[in-house]
Amino acid sequence: MKAFYILLFTALFSISCNSVKRTQKFVSQGNYNQAIELAVKKLQKDKDAKEYDAHIRLLEEAYLKAKDEDSRHIAFLKKENSPAGVKKIYYTYLDLQARQDLIRPLLPLYSKEMGRKANFIFTDYTNDLLVAKDAYVQALYQEAIVYMQRNTKQDYRSAYNVLCELDEVQPNYRDVHQLKEEAHFQGTDFVFVTLNNYTGQFIPFRLEQDLLDFNTYNLNDFWTEYHSQRDKNINYDLGIDLNFQTIQISPERILDRQYTRSQRIKDGYDYRRDRAGNIVRDSLGNPIKIEKFINVSATIYITTQEKAVFVGGTVIYKDLIKRQQINSFPLSSEFVFENAFATFRGDERALTVEDKRLLGNHFIPFPNNEQMVFDAGTDIKERFKEILRDNSF
Repeated sequence: MKAFYILLFTALFSISCNSVKRTQKFVSQGNYNQAIELAVKKLQKDKDAKEYDAHIRLLEEAYLKAKDEDSRHIAFLKKENSPAGVKKIYYTYLDLQARQDLIRPLLPLYSKEMGRKANFIFTDYTNDLLVAKDAYVQALYQEAIVYMQRNTKQDYRSAYNVLCELDEVQPNYRDVHQLKEEAHFQGTDFVFVTLNNYTGQFIPFRLEQDLLDFNTYNLNDFWTEYHSQRDKNINYDLGIDLNFQTIQISPERILDRQYTRSQRIKDGYDYRRDRAGNIVRDSLGNPIKIEKFINVSATIYITTQEKAVFVGGTVIYKDLIKRQQINSFPLSSEFVFENAFATFRGDERALTVEDKRLLGNHFIPFPNNEQMVFDAGTDIKERFKEILRDNSF
């Protein structure tokens, strides 16, 4: 048992030494924040730990060096006075504040090794933060305005992203909400979609409505909107033509077939008998049974109903400003209505499993042409959706 405690103590001591070495390594490499986080974590656990003093010393050293480094960096950025530097100044002040807030709950920290309390010089950064934040917000606002003044879709999108960043730092700042709406509107590709019927046949109105209901497509494209009705307040740059070019509907067909089925099946049993006609028994005195088989047959009459429709067309992408075609994709679908049912004569036991399934079916009225085209349109919509998803603007 004593040996166990010695091993345990050795292991814990080794872990403690390793944590101190890691903290020292972070400090020597200039990774002050990592050193501070590790030291704080260790000091929060056990004040009586053997490495407690070492971590106090390292925490003090890392904090002073980190603060000095950040202060010098801020001084340089203020002299540089660049738009990018405004953001760095603000977030550096946040780091300085966060570092103090991390250490403050541990104070006071007395080090026996140093014979004094650890020296952490805390600074009130409230005013500095407010000034830096205001400068950062104004810089973001001006950056967004500059993007919007360039008046291109990509720049409007960049402006929107900048305004979102501004909104996170300072919610409800000036007219940012209105500017975001304008940037989103101006940066959006509005696509006008038309459905054209060149087939000479009727296309169900409900199919047209379904195909042009883009709320059901789940495209989730923040910068693209599809319209099937023109909005006079929008200048459409892009267009998509969904052209139906052929609809072929086959006549209704009924096909009758008949088949003869034969099976050899078990039909009860008989008893084994000897030459004298006596029933033969086993060693326990039970009669020995023999299975009986017979041949059965039946004639099955299968009726198949068939009707098919083929819908073909193209999807044309157009540049409405230059009035030229950008791309073209074929679009087609075939829908087949099929129903089979059966009757029979003879012994049902001769029928197959599939025959018996057909016996449960019955004649179904053929769908009309409108329904056939609509059913084919369900597949057309899925294919159209794939084209829209794969060729987003």
